[in-house]
Amino acid sequence: MKNILVTGGAGFIGSNFIRFILRQEPDIQVVNLDKLTYAGRMENLQDLPDPQRHIFVKGDVCDRDLVQRLLRQHRIDTIVHFAAETHVDRSISAPDQFIQTNVIGTHTLLEAARAYWLEEGGPGETSVRFHHVSTDEVYGDLRPGEPAWTEETPYDPSSPYSASKAASDHLVRAYGRTYQMPYTITNCTNNYGPYQFPEKLIPLMLINMVAGKPLPVYGDGGQIRDWLYVEDHCEAIWRVLRRGTPGETYNIGGNNQPTNLAVVQTLCDIADELLHDSPHAPHAQLITYVKDRPGHDRRYAMDITKIRTQLGWEPRQSLESGLLATFKWYLEHAEWVSQINRQADFQNWLELNYTKRTP
Repeated sequence: MKNILVTGGAGFIGSNFIRFILRQEPDIQVVNLDKLTYAGRMENLQDLPDPQRHIFVKGDVCDRDLVQRLLRQHRIDTIVHFAAETHVDRSISAPDQFIQTNVIGTHTLLEAARAYWLEEGGPGETSVRFHHVSTDEVYGDLRPGEPAWTEETPYDPSSPYSASKAASDHLVRAYGRTYQMPYTITNCTNNYGPYQFPEKLIPLMLINMVAGKPLPVYGDGGQIRDWLYVEDHCEAIWRVLRRGTPGETYNIGGNNQPTNLAVVQTLCDIADELLHDSPHAPHAQLITYVKDRPGHDRRYAMDITKIRTQLGWEPRQSLESGLLATFKWYLEHAEWVSQINRQADFQNWLELNYTKRTP
């Protein structure tokens, strides 16, 4: 790797990955393409390590001319594709944008890479790689007692979001088989950590606890997820880029399966410990049950044997240590949170998705 194009690099996972790669790889140049939608923010890119090796470009992954120009101009040899619409609730209320970004955007990148790398010769003798970042949700959901998903598990998506990600996974594999595009895919579990937009469970709970607002929990809170600290995810992707076999898929998970309610209760315990003078303690009294999401998957679980045995990766953070680190980060970055809270569209989303739900 010499010149990496990171798509969606102003978003949650993408910005964390850019930080990781700039620290880890002193000779790599990073080009960051991001449309700066509601979850992609320039504030996520402040105080980057070695920022002179980072070039930001505002643009859409669906813009074929722009993508091709960037590949040629910067002699891109590696694409790490994070750019995606990711929130299941938003995909239920407005699926069109998920098809556009997640499917059409991935196809646009693949076509641009095929033209530059495979037809024009690209960056010469340098090895190339298209790395696609996907989700565990493409596998559907698990019943109690069923074994965790492996890389051979058949796809069974159940929301417009997961269906759009499954489609993009299939496109990447098809370009590998049909055009010999060198690719790798990682399917990860639920991420959490610094810079996560607070529409997702953990950051929403954190900012509501501090403000003394209700903590909305879908249904009975018994949905089971596998939680992955974002820096662990970044290290896993780096391992795949450096040591992974082209044409292979690797599952990435946090090795835990708590219920959503257990996660919220753990966060309440952390809040009780960190926020000594809070008038809202005990914070568990803020938990409020709201109407469940349509078609809500009940259980996810990922088998990470392949990446652990082949690439030597496993998560460094336990769920408890990761949640504590995340809570402290949000407390230390109150202005970052405040800027989001002042956004009218974010408040409108909270009103639509949580306040108007009935138990």
